Amino acid sequence: MAAPSDEEGAVGPRCHHRPTAMLDVPFPPFCAFLGALGLLCVAMVGTWCQHWRGGFSLDGSSQTFNWHPVLMVTGLVVLYGAAALVYRIPNTWSGPKLPWKVLHGGLALGAFILAVLGLAAVFRFHNAQGTPNMYSLHSWMGLATVLLFSCQWAAGFGAFLLPWAPTWLRALYKPIHVFFGSTILVLSVASCASGINEKLFFSLKNGTMQYKLLPAEAVFANTLGLLILLFGVLVVAALARPSWKRPDSDSPDSRQ
Repeated sequence: MAAPSDEEGAVGPRCHHRPTAMLDVPFPPFCAFLGALGLLCVAMVGTWCQHWRGGFSLDGSSQTFNWHPVLMVTGLVVLYGAAALVYRIPNTWSGPKLPWKVLHGGLALGAFILAVLGLAAVFRFHNAQGTPNMYSLHSWMGLATVLLFSCQWAAGFGAFLLPWAPTWLRALYKPIHVFFGSTILVLSVASCASGINEKLFFSLKNGTMQYKLLPAEAVFANTLGLLILLFGVLVVAALARPSWKRPDSDSPDSRQ
């Protein structure tokens, strides 16, 4: 009788199936769920500002401030998350890479523009009301995120979209670009969560609507914060999943 082969143990054939195989989710349904979650976050922050905070305006009042959370969640979280996941779409894994680079850069640029407009809204509100700027941890974190985002976009544009960037430079900068891409998303989620909490502390002060009494607005806004956190965690998890990464090619950039 032959001895057990390397592929068999003492109790029979070794199982080749990964224990997590049944937990694998294809990217398209995951992406559809993530898109729905992102739209829900945008809808909820808009509903919060419209229903509980008085709507929107451009006159420097508190309604001007309401543009800030809507633009930041839409740009820095949802649109930025979509830009980060462009290269996880299986259709990007074959054929020319340049159109997907343009889409990735265009979505990121759109997110950056919305973030800048969101900053302009809060600065306009503070200046009109005589409120100091940049005194809270939330403001420092948010501004640092936008500044880092601007550096990330400019460096990515120069390294990956300009035709004269050498291949060695792209190879050197790529892991740095990927790392800071995830870092910016984490900072964006943290900034939004801290901003929601700060706004609730400032707004819910009277005897019947104190934050500690957990009125309906606080429940709604806290739920929004949790959904934003879930969105960020799922995007980072998708970026880290090896089976969803675009297969490396020897010279995809050098041919463009």
